Amino acid sequence: MSDSFSSPTRADAENRYEDALNRLAGITGVISAIGVLAMTGIVGYEVLSRSLFNEPTIWSAEISTYLLVAIAFLGLTAALRGGDHVQVEVLLTGLPDRWSRRLLCFGDWLGLTMVAFAAWQMAFFNYAEYVNDTRDWGLLATPQWIPELPVSIGLALFAAGLLLEIMRKSERVFSVIIVALLMAGLAIALFILGARPPSILGTRLDWGSASIAIWICLSALAINGPGMAGAVGAALIGVSGIYWLANGLGLAAVGALIAMTILVLLVIGVRVALALGIMGLLTLLFLLPTPQLSVLAERSWNSVNTFTLTAVPMFVLMGALLIRSGVTREMFDAMGKWFGRTPGGLAHASVGASAVFAAVSGSSLATAATMGKVACPEMIERGYDRRLTYGVVAAGATLGILIPPSIAMIIYGTTVGVPVTQLFMAGVIPGLLLSAGFMGCVLIWSLLRPEATPRGMHYSLAEKIRGSLSVLPFGLIIVAVLGSLYAGFATPTEAGAVGAIASLLVCAMRRMVSLRLLYETALETARITSFLLLIVVGAAIMSWGFDFLQIPRSLVSTVDNANLPPWAVVLILAALYVVLGMFVESISMMLMTLPVTFPIIIALGLDPIWFGVALVVMIELGLVTPPVGIVLFVLRGVSGDVPLRDIVYGVLPFVVVILLFQVLIYFVPELVLWLPEQTK
Repeated sequence: MSDSFSSPTRADAENRYEDALNRLAGITGVISAIGVLAMTGIVGYEVLSRSLFNEPTIWSAEISTYLLVAIAFLGLTAALRGGDHVQVEVLLTGLPDRWSRRLLCFGDWLGLTMVAFAAWQMAFFNYAEYVNDTRDWGLLATPQWIPELPVSIGLALFAAGLLLEIMRKSERVFSVIIVALLMAGLAIALFILGARPPSILGTRLDWGSASIAIWICLSALAINGPGMAGAVGAALIGVSGIYWLANGLGLAAVGALIAMTILVLLVIGVRVALALGIMGLLTLLFLLPTPQLSVLAERSWNSVNTFTLTAVPMFVLMGALLIRSGVTREMFDAMGKWFGRTPGGLAHASVGASAVFAAVSGSSLATAATMGKVACPEMIERGYDRRLTYGVVAAGATLGILIPPSIAMIIYGTTVGVPVTQLFMAGVIPGLLLSAGFMGCVLIWSLLRPEATPRGMHYSLAEKIRGSLSVLPFGLIIVAVLGSLYAGFATPTEAGAVGAIASLLVCAMRRMVSLRLLYETALETARITSFLLLIVVGAAIMSWGFDFLQIPRSLVSTVDNANLPPWAVVLILAALYVVLGMFVESISMMLMTLPVTFPIIIALGLDPIWFGVALVVMIELGLVTPPVGIVLFVLRGVSGDVPLRDIVYGVLPFVVVILLFQVLIYFVPELVLWLPEQTK
């Protein structure tokens, strides 16, 4: 059948499929956005009810956690549509467009395989909870199948979204009807086989896993043709065979194989969360004494079903509201007036404004995007050197995950069991000192190259004070968040709701609140939360296999036997993180490595709170080191026509400052630990 004859039919069918998926994604996006606002309101009500009327609720924590689960999984498709799921693009950017699309498509097939396994296991896990009438241990005794249902639905829609992405990248005519029939056939086969299908000829493989592999290959054949189907099939068979043969090898060989697999998956463009999940899936299928696929469902549910993580969307919402309120530009202008004719005044103002914004957003990316739009154009217009301008803004953006509140610290504390309150306090002095270090770097740059930093205007004291009024909203929000936290009115999780509500009040005072504003900020929050927590899920699946294989314990024993001094081990870990940071997104890097690095740190006798701050500083390095320093690309995106090379050269002196600061806190750990000790 010729393309001219078949293409309209295919296009019509694909459009109907895409429209249906977009409607479903739109509906789940709206539900997720409503969930964000509802969760924030519920937690805020709990804080007020408990602190003002001494009437705590028995339901707020449980309901908020269930809403978080719904937000995380129902928002996956919206995050996919918005391009929020992070991936490493080092190899992809260097290839011709045609081959880049094909490699992305190949990676999507591998990612879809993992999502299909997770959706299959989650659906039957959900059904088993319904049949057994499993109840939560909380006071509400909620039937667990109800809050677990969004996980099953979200994973199924995410799988459909990935399939649509593959269809969009296809270079050939294909029949959507055949694709739909293949999906229906897989669903029927898995329904008949159940959660624990029989094995194939008594081997490790089962008919359910084989059904998914066959479906992937047939769908690749239908959509992309025999070449892609052959490549995907060869990858599935080849990798499965290698891991099958690896069962029983020594931990060193298995560890090397795992590291190589993750590296290859990341380099070919598989989304980070799915790369971690694929690694976990291979471990569960082939490296354990018996396959444990049910862990996919259990980890998908339990890794997100924790009240502490509800702080993530609420702090993201707080930052999103502030960005839209417009107070950030006014704050930068106020900082510029105070630094006035100081050498590099606007660059100092950029660091100061970044530090203040970091204290209310908890996100380096939000800080980079905001200051890149606010500070950079003003500095360029005033005649500042382009490299200094974008370098200092990139450096200032890294403060977003060090100065509390910090999303990275929340996830670190939740993952390793360290009090988030103590982590927040530990980040205050290092954040201020690093800000001072950046300002010192600006001063040295200004003295060495005066033409790079033109002198600013002189402002009277009255003008400075009037300008400072714009900083008051930030001050009020900082007081609301940290004050409620350390006065005992709110937990670290609840402080996020206090900050989000305070940010909403700032928008209301500026007459900027509307239904559109609430929806857009809530949807953006849901999308960011979804991609972050999917990484948490992937890392949880992978770390379960690591723990079972005792890889962390083996590495700890190796370090002990090597008799290396602690500084040498920390130096090796720092080098590892710097290299990883050049290629892997920061939160992904942290969750990927903590199952291995944290036990080593504890075995060395180092303080876990100190390591939390040191880890965040190393992650800061990753944010601004090429080729994948994500802050660099955020600034490149908002800059218009500034070459990435200039941004990279501009940030290098500040990278040296971060490295020197890391050395400082190792030899003077009291800089990190003193304040937490005073607040115990």
